[in-house]
Amino acid sequence: MPGGHLRSSSAISPAADKTWETVQSKTFTKWVNARLAEHELAPLNNICTDFSDGTALIHLLEIIGDASLGRFNHNPRMRIQKVENVNLALDFIRSRNINLTNIGAEDIVDSNPKLILGMIWIIILRFTIEGINEEGLSAMEGLLLWCQRKTAPYKDVNVQNFHYSWQDGLALCALIHRHRPDLLDYHALDKRDYRGNTALAFDVAERYLGIPKLLDVEDLCDTNKPDERSVMTYVAQYFHAFSSLSKAETAGRRLGKFADVMQSVFDMQHDYEARVAKLIAAVRTKQDEWRRTEFEPVYSSARRLSDEFNGYKTGMKRTWTHEKIELDTLLGNIQTKRVTYNLAPFSPKAGLTPKDLEAGWSELAAAEVRHRKNINQYIRQSRDALQRRYGTEANGIQTVLNSISNSLALLGGELDDQLATVNGLIGKAKPLTAALRRLSELEKLCAEANIDEHDYTVYSVGDLEYDTEMTMKALEKKARFIENQSVVRNMTNLTPAQLEEFEATFRHFDRDSSNVLNDAEFRAALDSLGHSFSDDEFAALYDQLSCGSEYITFEVYIRFMVELTEDQTTPEQLLQSFRVIAAEKDYVTENDLKLSELSAPSIGYLLRAMPHSPHADNGFDYLAYLRGVFQR
Repeated sequence: MPGGHLRSSSAISPAADKTWETVQSKTFTKWVNARLAEHELAPLNNICTDFSDGTALIHLLEIIGDASLGRFNHNPRMRIQKVENVNLALDFIRSRNINLTNIGAEDIVDSNPKLILGMIWIIILRFTIEGINEEGLSAMEGLLLWCQRKTAPYKDVNVQNFHYSWQDGLALCALIHRHRPDLLDYHALDKRDYRGNTALAFDVAERYLGIPKLLDVEDLCDTNKPDERSVMTYVAQYFHAFSSLSKAETAGRRLGKFADVMQSVFDMQHDYEARVAKLIAAVRTKQDEWRRTEFEPVYSSARRLSDEFNGYKTGMKRTWTHEKIELDTLLGNIQTKRVTYNLAPFSPKAGLTPKDLEAGWSELAAAEVRHRKNINQYIRQSRDALQRRYGTEANGIQTVLNSISNSLALLGGELDDQLATVNGLIGKAKPLTAALRRLSELEKLCAEANIDEHDYTVYSVGDLEYDTEMTMKALEKKARFIENQSVVRNMTNLTPAQLEEFEATFRHFDRDSSNVLNDAEFRAALDSLGHSFSDDEFAALYDQLSCGSEYITFEVYIRFMVELTEDQTTPEQLLQSFRVIAAEKDYVTENDLKLSELSAPSIGYLLRAMPHSPHADNGFDYLAYLRGVFQR
């Protein structure tokens, strides 16, 4: 049984004694060189002789102990200097509560192979293997239990110890395949090719997992009993490699989810700015067309222009009105979503802000009035007072609609405050029904007076009824959206993708936009999400969730669906994820992101979004990026 004390070799034959000593010397030398290479220190040829002056031993302990041993003789020539160096190293080992029975500085200086190998084994055991903890077992038992659990699905592998169980190479291949099935095809292995399997595992582990070849193929396959300590030293590297890989995958998953959310928000923002730019350009083009119009003092010509203008109002203008309301709603949704994920508010580019859009819309309304007046001057034969009454009522309605639309576009802040504002706007819009009835009566009076057009307004009853209907629908949709976001905000156990899927499914089956689901709609939603129930099971479930009513609300629906695992996207999680991927550097490289197994689109987005680091030419400053993304 390996441990912290040297074992007697009296029962070992000279040939066997030489074999284990040779294998351990070779294995431990490679292990030491791997640690020295991490700090670009020169490799050793043989630890049994190259530790004699103490310098290499001190370097090794400073690396694995993450501490400085202080001043020492860097180029000792005298024996006393070498002894001082070795004593410094041994004192450091003992300071870590490591027992070095019967090992003195002179043994190391005199290159005693058995004692040196015993010392290195104790160091490996303390700094590499003892960190392995499986159910509170000892280091060796914990490592063995880990190997057994990971290879349990492979019927050809039976790990019982750290010598015979590893001679066919299958256990090593199974460990690699269990964690990285993309690196080798375990089921295609020739189970009788011990040397081939072992060589394959050595090569794959070194090339793709960064595990150095501490052993040679013959050390496992061509010996009656492989050296237990050498095998443990090598296998322990698999444990640490896959443990680090798991942490990187977790960090990559979190970053991937965050990148997906940010990409979604970016797409919404880009869509908003592109559509606003297109709408403003179209409005300006139409105004330029009106300015170039030449009016003739002929009724038929004026009538034709009037008909064209009416066609514009019922066609193009309504399309623009619908687009403007959609843009107002989109901007509100962007801001609400950014609040939901604790992101900084969105500020559109100059010239594309809600204020710019509203100014362009006001200019369009003014241009429409001017254009209509130019037309009406040739056909107006009616009473001015009636037109004024009609215009005052219509403009008053449109002013209310514009005020509501503007308030909706500028909506921001906490969700509760937003909902209160929207409910207030709904109350403000309710009197418009009576106002529209009054306007309709005025329109009949104008028709009776042969007044087909108006000088003081461009708004017809149809226009305002349409705008009012669209505005009321937008308010109702916004209220439901905020209410749903209030529910979603508290569901921190879900990923953004899950929340989006559940919410999109609810909206899809809520066909009448009532923000509730009846039993048929709820069952269809569950089926689409892969949750099927028998008739009796569903009836009992629906009765429980609906509390005897004929529907279930969005909140009841979403709370029912959150029996899945929560995973919150927070600045702290993301910062920790970046640090893991960057190996605690202040910057992250493209290669770091690739090693974390992020998707190519996620890597592309992060490389575009993060500023370059001042500390490395190929580095990106993730700290500055996170400070810019999240609300301060």
